[in-house]
Amino acid sequence: MLKLFRIERGLIRELASDDTPLDQTLPQAHWLDAQEPEDDERDALQQMMRLDLPELEEMEEIEASARYFVDQAGIHVHSLFLTQSEGRHVTSSVACILQPNRLITIRDTELADFRLLRMRARRGQVESHSPAELLITLLEQKVENLADNLEDIHRNLEKTSYLVLEEEGSDLEEAIAQLAKSEDSNGKIRLCLMDTQRAISFLLRHLRDAPELHESCREIMRDIDTLMAHTTFLFDKINFLMDSTQGFINIEQNQIIKIFSIAAVVFLPPTLVASIYGMNFEHMPELQWMLGYPWALGLMVLSGITPYLFFKYKGWL
Repeated sequence: MLKLFRIERGLIRELASDDTPLDQTLPQAHWLDAQEPEDDERDALQQMMRLDLPELEEMEEIEASARYFVDQAGIHVHSLFLTQSEGRHVTSSVACILQPNRLITIRDTELADFRLLRMRARRGQVESHSPAELLITLLEQKVENLADNLEDIHRNLEKTSYLVLEEEGSDLEEAIAQLAKSEDSNGKIRLCLMDTQRAISFLLRHLRDAPELHESCREIMRDIDTLMAHTTFLFDKINFLMDSTQGFINIEQNQIIKIFSIAAVVFLPPTLVASIYGMNFEHMPELQWMLGYPWALGLMVLSGITPYLFFKYKGWL
């Protein structure tokens, strides 16, 4: 799927998709957003731009030299974006190719940042005067979305905190699952922030002819620094809640073991009495007593109650 946008009077406007051939509409676009482009769309892009579009394997490379570089096609920035899949956060790489008169973005999945940017463009809310400014706006939108996700994680941690520390009889295993999910999401958000930080630093070095964008880049960097500190705070909170949850689980397990231990001690004296009178020695005077059987039963009950009362007195029960 290929969506085309044009900068008109400082605003982004989406070009209508009609029956006009691609080779006629592509030169008019200042932003070419390709999501899983089909073969004909990929061929048209490569012929018009005279460049080879990166494959998914190339976009996933982690080396700086493979993610941020400049060649004859333009400035290349392969940036990580956050998305959701099956209820969990995952990262997806987007290849951005910045040329003097256009911006090309290539991705393999739908992303909330792009969807929101398209919606704002339709409403005339995306101000841009150049493809470079549009790329900065896209990264700024990405950071805003990451901030929203961090706020969601913080709200979820507040609920988990109540579940672990205040609610009686709570499902601690469910709390651990929620904490593990929050930790995974927080880690992926931090990874995206670090990637954006590297991308902005790279653009600052290579957009020297656009000083009007430098302040926007520095503002994004300040936001990233703040969000990075917030992710550290969330990591600490997650670790605290995880340790607390494991501590409560250990307390519950110790309580169960304590009950079994006390039960074993309580039943040990009656078992001893029963074992003694279960012997088959010939000379056992109690065997001839008329009240020998009630005596043995009473002795077992008394020997069992005595340890129980002692534990109760000590406060162990």
